[in-house]
Amino acid sequence: MTMFAVPAFAEMPMTTLRIEVKTLKDKPIERASVVLDFLEGRNLMKLGRKDRRHWETKTSQDGVAKLPPIPQGKVKVVVIASGYQTFGNVFELNEEEKTIEIKLNPPQAPYSVHQ
Repeated sequence: MTMFAVPAFAEMPMTTLRIEVKTLKDKPIERASVVLDFLEGRNLMKLGRKDRRHWETKTSQDGVAKLPPIPQGKVKVVVIASGYQTFGNVFELNEEEKTIEIKLNPPQAPYSVHQ
C-alpha cells in the first residue's frame, strides 16, 4: 500500500493587489483610506480556525494603494475619502496580480423628512 503525504503547512496561493481610487471624472484621489479584510480561508497552522487578516493603508498622490501579497480568496475592500461617499464591496481574488479600480461618488445632498 502506497501512502501519499500532503504537506500540512502548504503555502496558500497569493495575490499582489493594487487599488486605484479615482473620481467619476478619472482624477486620482490622494490620501484616501483603504481598508482590506480577508474574508475566506482557513489556516492549517491554526488547526483549521478562520484566517483573519486585516490591512489598512492610504492612497498615494496618484490615487494608488499597493498592498503586500495577500492570500487568494474573498476580500472586503472599504475606501473612505474626505468629500466622497464611502465605498465598500467584496472581491474574489484568484490571480497572481490584480488591479481594482474604484470610482468614488460625490456626497449626496442632506435628506430630511422635515422639509
